[in-house]
Amino acid sequence: MHFGSVSTSSHSVFSNPFLPGSQRRLAPGALAFDGRRISPKARPPGMIPSGDSSSPSWTAPESWAVEKEGADASITAYSSSDDSIHGKTKHRRRKRPPGSKGLYKVRIYRANNSYHVVSCDLNVTVAQLTPQLNKKLLLDPGVEPHRLHLKERGRERVLAPTERPADIVRRRLEQAGYDVADGLDLLGADDIQFLLKFVYKSNVLGPPEDEMQFDTFDLIDLTSRSLRAVPVTLYARADAIVSLNLSRNPMLEIPLDFIQACTTLRELRLSHMALKKVPQSVRHCRTLQWLDLSCNRIADLEDAGLERIPELRHLKLQNNRMEKLPYYFPHLRELCDLNISNNKFRHLPAVVCELRSLVDLDASFNMISELPEELGQLSHLDHLTIVGNQVSKIPEQCANLHNLRVLDCRRNHISDISVVCTLPKIEQLLADHNSMHALDVSFGPALKQLDASHNDITQLTLVPGPLGLPYALTTLNLSYAKLSTLDDLALAQLTALEVLRIDHNSIRSLPESLGGLSRLKHLSCSNNHLYMLPSSVGRLQWLEILEAHNNDLSELPMSLWNCSSLQVINVTSNVISCWSLPPGSIDLEVMVTHAWGSTVTLLSDRKGSSSSTIASSLPSLASSLEKLYVGENSLTADSLHPLALLKELRVLNLSFNNIQQLPSSFFRNLTQLEELYLSGNDISAIPTENLQHMTNLEILFLNGNKLQTLPREISKLTKLSVMDVGSNVLKYNINNWEFDWNWNFNTNLRYLNLSGNKRLEIKPDMNHRQSRNQQQLSDFSSLTQLRILGLMDVTIGMQTNIPDESEDRRVRTSMGNVNGMAYGIADTLGMTEHLTMIDLVQPNFRGSPDEAIFAMFGRASHIASNNKLTKFLHDSFLRVFAGELAKLTRVESVSDAMRRSFLKLNKLLHDYLYSPSGRKMSHVSASAMNQSIHDKIGASGIVLYLVDRTLYVANAGNALAVMSRQGIAQLISRKHDPFDRLETARIRAAEGWVSPKGFVNDEIDVSRSFGFYYLLPVVNPRPDIFKYELTSLDEFVIVGNRGLWDFVSYQTAVDIARKERDPMIAAQKLRDFAISYGAEGTTMIMVIRVSDLFPKGLPRELQLSAESVIPEDIIRSIANKRKPRDITDRGISRLDDEVSPPTGHLALVFTDIRNSTHLWEVNPGMQSAMVLHNNLLRRLLRFCGGYEVKTEGDAFMCSFPTTLAALWWSMSVQTQLLDLPWPLELLECEDGKEIRDPEGKIIARGLSLRMGIHCGQPVCEPDPVTGRMDYFGPMVNRAARVNAVAAGGQIMCSADVIKEINARVLESGPDTEYSYLQPHNAIDAIRSMGVKIFPVGEVKLKGLEVPENLSILYPAALAARQNLEAFETAPTASGSRVQFSVEQMRELGLLCVRLETLAMSKVFRPTPVRKGSIASASGHSRAEEMADSPLVICDDPSLYLPVMDEKSSDAHLTTVLHSLSLRIDNALTKLAFMHMSDVERKRGAPDPALRDQILELCRPILL
Repeated sequence: MHFGSVSTSSHSVFSNPFLPGSQRRLAPGALAFDGRRISPKARPPGMIPSGDSSSPSWTAPESWAVEKEGADASITAYSSSDDSIHGKTKHRRRKRPPGSKGLYKVRIYRANNSYHVVSCDLNVTVAQLTPQLNKKLLLDPGVEPHRLHLKERGRERVLAPTERPADIVRRRLEQAGYDVADGLDLLGADDIQFLLKFVYKSNVLGPPEDEMQFDTFDLIDLTSRSLRAVPVTLYARADAIVSLNLSRNPMLEIPLDFIQACTTLRELRLSHMALKKVPQSVRHCRTLQWLDLSCNRIADLEDAGLERIPELRHLKLQNNRMEKLPYYFPHLRELCDLNISNNKFRHLPAVVCELRSLVDLDASFNMISELPEELGQLSHLDHLTIVGNQVSKIPEQCANLHNLRVLDCRRNHISDISVVCTLPKIEQLLADHNSMHALDVSFGPALKQLDASHNDITQLTLVPGPLGLPYALTTLNLSYAKLSTLDDLALAQLTALEVLRIDHNSIRSLPESLGGLSRLKHLSCSNNHLYMLPSSVGRLQWLEILEAHNNDLSELPMSLWNCSSLQVINVTSNVISCWSLPPGSIDLEVMVTHAWGSTVTLLSDRKGSSSSTIASSLPSLASSLEKLYVGENSLTADSLHPLALLKELRVLNLSFNNIQQLPSSFFRNLTQLEELYLSGNDISAIPTENLQHMTNLEILFLNGNKLQTLPREISKLTKLSVMDVGSNVLKYNINNWEFDWNWNFNTNLRYLNLSGNKRLEIKPDMNHRQSRNQQQLSDFSSLTQLRILGLMDVTIGMQTNIPDESEDRRVRTSMGNVNGMAYGIADTLGMTEHLTMIDLVQPNFRGSPDEAIFAMFGRASHIASNNKLTKFLHDSFLRVFAGELAKLTRVESVSDAMRRSFLKLNKLLHDYLYSPSGRKMSHVSASAMNQSIHDKIGASGIVLYLVDRTLYVANAGNALAVMSRQGIAQLISRKHDPFDRLETARIRAAEGWVSPKGFVNDEIDVSRSFGFYYLLPVVNPRPDIFKYELTSLDEFVIVGNRGLWDFVSYQTAVDIARKERDPMIAAQKLRDFAISYGAEGTTMIMVIRVSDLFPKGLPRELQLSAESVIPEDIIRSIANKRKPRDITDRGISRLDDEVSPPTGHLALVFTDIRNSTHLWEVNPGMQSAMVLHNNLLRRLLRFCGGYEVKTEGDAFMCSFPTTLAALWWSMSVQTQLLDLPWPLELLECEDGKEIRDPEGKIIARGLSLRMGIHCGQPVCEPDPVTGRMDYFGPMVNRAARVNAVAAGGQIMCSADVIKEINARVLESGPDTEYSYLQPHNAIDAIRSMGVKIFPVGEVKLKGLEVPENLSILYPAALAARQNLEAFETAPTASGSRVQFSVEQMRELGLLCVRLETLAMSKVFRPTPVRKGSIASASGHSRAEEMADSPLVICDDPSLYLPVMDEKSSDAHLTTVLHSLSLRIDNALTKLAFMHMSDVERKRGAPDPALRDQILELCRPILL
């Protein structure tokens, strides 16, 4: 039905108490409390008020909260729609589903929870709807007036007459993730109480007055009480109220008489009340010091009158809709704390800069792109927070913020922080996720913490500060940058450093000056390319934590044994093969003999020894080290001897080494161990000696070994709670408990994994009864605390009693094969006591052999997690998804079904959690919402739906899926991070906000999730859905929660998993790595081998070239010489083994970087760029089956057994070079800038590589020094000349290469004699990329008589490179360096003028630019007074500088730069000598040390 206009009349005789002027009247004696007062919502019939007889209508006391005459007070102050007041609809036009006729259904409840569904247009208002509701819902027409109420987001309120219920439903459903295609017009008829609820009931809100009990009246908290008026009880004690919290109530105004009675009120909180205006009475609270107006809908404060509150000090305005601040703000002279974050400011309001008492300013998550220079006027500012804006520059005047202690400018576009680094009181500077590419700064005397991580920093240079003043910096974070070296001198100056983080860079070595950081406690240098640690690390006597995992370390320095405070060493994922003891300590062999059960002698002339002598000779590390992580290294059984000295170890991780046998007395001195990880070795037996003495052991990982039996002694480890022996070759009688291990004796087990032991049988002993009270040892009845039991691929007897799954127990008994695909799963409980993650695997979904489901639900942390919630999602998804798939129409897709399934599952979950059966009623009243623990729990979810060879991935939260496509990681899901700018915009549109720590509403660390109903629709479960068509190039999918992805990168995860053929072992290995890298919560990982869906081609080993033309003995000699040559790059060592050197007919590829010589000379980003370049080429050689012959500078020479393998590699290199994270300095220069084609696609970015391919039969000989195969002869010369002809970004091919392409790829020519050898995976890869050939014709090659018919080849996506001008002219330095910025040159010139003026004992002040709207008269007068001072020179700096503008050439700017540099040097020299003269004059004598220091500083200038 469509409602017409309905008029309403009001019979109220009360007048509006807030009318201006004489129309507003207060009740007589309003400030005096009258115990006979009442607070009616409507005047009872027949009641005639008495009052001032002279007035036409009596004015009711404001405490009565009576509506305005003829209107509703909520119309202007409280509304769910931005345009309800004006009666206009601003929503965009949408295509309605067929049959909707423009009407929306809305379910409206009575007070008794019965309901009626109405159909109305989006424009129908509450006033128009009321007559219909009176007919349908009012059973007794004589009852008191009813109003339409809305319950949502933990609060209840009365709707204003102009609000539109249908539009509210539509908007909330869209915010919750629903689409028009989901039938928004019909969903309102369903039970959507999880989102909102309309109730038509009497106009009474809140608890009865007699239920409002207060123990004390100084601190009053009335949050979420559904109050429309202040309780009468408070009037008697209003003068005692100090703090009043009215948040989450539908209160429109606070009565003026009540406010005036609150004579001691200091704090007033009015957040989450959907206010559009500040209550008018607030301005009359003259004692107020703290005012919280956050999380409302306030657009401006012009009429708020806050300037009338003289003592206001704290003002919270975050999460509103303000774009400006009122003119009177400077009059808030006492204001010291201002929070305007999560609003709509595009510029920092100018009035803020005039709040001279401001101490704390938070302007985070706005759209601010520029900070005003006047910000420097806030001389008292202590904290400044501007997180999540678009600021690119910190104003120069911020150098005047002399009291600033904390600056948080994370997630902006700032390129330089030097202005604030030298502030005298700055202590904490957080600048991660910005645009800095160089850190050339001088730290102030108080700066203790600097976080510059996630910037493209390529160099760190510390400019010397004041002479003799040491740096106070204690924490420095330079992780996730592009550093290739760490400056020795810069590091040496940071003598107070306690925490140094330089993870995720490209650093090859650390300087020896590291040992001078005597106070260093935490050193983290993981994920670099370190091949060694400096020996000076042994001098770090305060060092407690050393993290150096995922590097290229081949050994640990002996000096590390001298670190007397070191507690944690993590060197996982290196290539360490040994760890030597320091010389002069104990004879290692003798000491180990003692440790394994014999005697010991010292390296001295004395014979014999005593235990005290042994103890005193032990290295310092032996008594301090508690945690040692050395997983994924090259340790063998012979490398374990030093571990015998570490008697204080609590955690030992030796996973994935080359240990085949443990020493018999391995456990003798390790009795303090609590966690032991031995996964992924080739251990065939566990030594039993002293094993039973490890009574503290709680976690034991033995998965991925070759164990056939487990010793009985494990049963005596009474504290054992986690046991993983999956993926072994276990085969023993589990009932033979006298000799072999049985799990029932370890009654504290919470996690037990036996999966992957395909030969293990669990069946009861039918020959005789067991002892121990007739218990069957084949069941798990004794494990009452068991949470996870893995029995995949284990043979289970028919009579075996397997425990049932429950909300707190997961039992896996399926096979490791789903629809022909092998899959594996691994998980760990972490620090939690209960299940927080549950997996779901369903083969043959809906009875189809071509459909399968893989999913996981839960949270990695026990915080805000609940096992009942997770179990419900697990049990319900298949049913819900199958139902949604069945409902699809012809025009709808699987993506629609997946989205609807996630949203419906969230609704059903709400009904389950709040069902009447012992949990909650299904309505969502405000008080119930805050009292229920179910509100604040949730779970992420990810679902993979495989249909034939099409993969659909839907995820909500931070559980992600990554595809390995030919060894390259491709993310096929999306992480829902509140910091993501798209997610931040969605959150703000739903009236939520993001705190500086990255939490939604400062509560939850994820922006999409199941559950968390108190944050709905801000946090909703709408998934991002990816459709992925599988091909033969796809290998496997890794699905993991944040316990994996927070610690292991996508590409590293793919490299690790690709090394293992068994997905189960790959999943277990990834889990163990996550633990080694620092994961402490629940970690869950699936690995699904999708390559099993495609027929296999020939293995790479069988794809051989023609018969070898060199003798077999030479081949054997090469192989023997190659064995000792270990790979020292951990990233490369994880990949497939390098192919044998090709011989016979093969293909050669030469590469060279365009203008590399000049780039090395003038571009500081070149070193980092070369690391990226070399790693990419070497990685792809492993993927494509190439052999690295040698490198000369930046040029590579590679050989391939087949021509198309060489072409595959070359095309992959050219394509993937575009995606590398090149240093900013390289991208800003001419040689590395980004170039796009006419369609906007990137075709050039970063280093430009020329490549040449030629095939033939060269002369093959091994290099006598390196042992690697080398190639000689005319064929090699021709290949090199082919490469020399190519331009940057081109692949130049000879005629023989083109013939092979035509034969096997394009199929446009006859086969060659080598076509049958071309690998199918290379052909498929080349076809998928597409190939474009541009013939060049015959070219006379340098030094060769016979010309060569050449062609230029590109991947199809890069074919537009052919239209670029050849950049092969003589290279110049200007094209290789970062381009000059005239603005930067002017800033350098201003610095030069200031230094020269300072050298004349004066101060230079640039002529100020007057801004009338901002600068005050007092500010102008002070500037004029300063200009009159004889010590100040005020002038235009351009008068003292060379002429330069945007048209200036590089040569001219270079000359200017040299001139300014010389002038700066001279000024600094004079200042240094002036300082020396002043010091010596005060001392009355020369200072030789100071003179030497200054002369040393000036030596380069004097020379």
